[in-house]
Amino acid sequence: MRHRVGGKKLGRTASHKLAMLRTMATDLLDHGSLKTTLPKAKVLRPFAEKLISLGKHESLHARRQALAVVRRKEVVQKLFSDIGARFSSRPGGYTRIIKLGQRLSDGTEMALIEMLGSELKPKETHKKKKEKK
Repeated sequence: MRHRVGGKKLGRTASHKLAMLRTMATDLLDHGSLKTTLPKAKVLRPFAEKLISLGKHESLHARRQALAVVRRKEVVQKLFSDIGARFSSRPGGYTRIIKLGQRLSDGTEMALIEMLGSELKPKETHKKKKEKK
């Protein structure tokens, strides 16, 4: 029985899972969105939202806690200057998961996890103007 056993294993050891979540959270904070499998996105969401909550507190202790997880200093700087300020009045729910359908190669359910406010911008279509002379 799995009573009170928290979290998904994702077919990895604990150290590999932590390393994967650190990398994915760093990329999410850096780029604003990330395309991954649905189970990974569901595990990443609370992990990343805790980091964004840390970014809302402008203290040395919070910055050191974020640096223990995110190893790139420029991403931590962005977290505390830009992302923390953007979500300062929001009590939670900083990310959204959008299902993208199945991957062609193996049928795995894919998803897009993104921070709110960094929605995909539609591509501008270039209309060719025909000039007649």
